[in-house]
Amino acid sequence: MTSHTALLIIDYTNDFVADKGALSCGKAGQAIEPNIISLADTFVKNGDWVILPTDVHKPNDPYHPETKLFPPHNVRNTWGREFYDGLKDWFNANKNEDKVYMYDKTRYSAFAGTDLDIRLRERHIDTLHLVGVCTDICVLHTAVDAYNLNYNIVVHQNGVAGLTPEGKKWALNHFKAVLGATVTD
Repeated sequence: MTSHTALLIIDYTNDFVADKGALSCGKAGQAIEPNIISLADTFVKNGDWVILPTDVHKPNDPYHPETKLFPPHNVRNTWGREFYDGLKDWFNANKNEDKVYMYDKTRYSAFAGTDLDIRLRERHIDTLHLVGVCTDICVLHTAVDAYNLNYNIVVHQNGVAGLTPEGKKWALNHFKAVLGATVTD
């Protein structure tokens, strides 16, 4: 039986989660790690896809809009871009699985400027489960694009974290009220 479901683990890196990360969610981001790894294990066990769209940048890129907004972060081949803590171990243990792969992205949305939509459609995936950081930035923009591309969206509220509790709360409401997403534990 072919699976039509994928888990997207968005931007769960040191720069976004670790205490010394350049744009860290801090404790809120760290607290969701067991939930993310448990979901990833379940998806692999069920034969579903686990895709890790991961932000990548060049420092002080004059052509990238985030350069004006944020300090350098998720620079290729740096500690900041490595997966955070247990997810790093999980990925290293599972990266040779046929349905697990890391995916470079350079914008908030995992779809912007990538061939993710084509890859998902080739695999007949129609439902995306979203976890990662930040709820109100990259997870949100990925969800909006997924909605516009007509995917079913499931957001695991215990698997996402924002820079602020208010931002997370707003985004979770937006997922339900505006995108018709299922928000679950």
